[in-house]
Amino acid sequence: MFEISVSDNGTGIPKNKHDEIFETFKQVDSTIARSYGGTGLGLAIVKKFVEMHGGEIRVESEVGKGSTFTFTIPIDSDTLLFN
Repeated sequence: MFEISVSDNGTGIPKNKHDEIFETFKQVDSTIARSYGGTGLGLAIVKKFVEMHGGEIRVESEVGKGSTFTFTIPIDSDTLLFN
């Protein structure tokens, strides 16, 4: 497996929203007065690409402390560019 993690020190995501953020057009804060823009497509697209390659994506997050997104995809050692 190949694993990549990306972390931030943003506002964090409540545990009850972890599954929702990977759905199309879903955002943690969907109110009209939200602080951040976006369409809610980014994580849904990433999840689709990862799953198309037989992988999985997960999030670890704590409100006020940021988030870490990790995805794993299977690799075939015969196709690696750097053995």
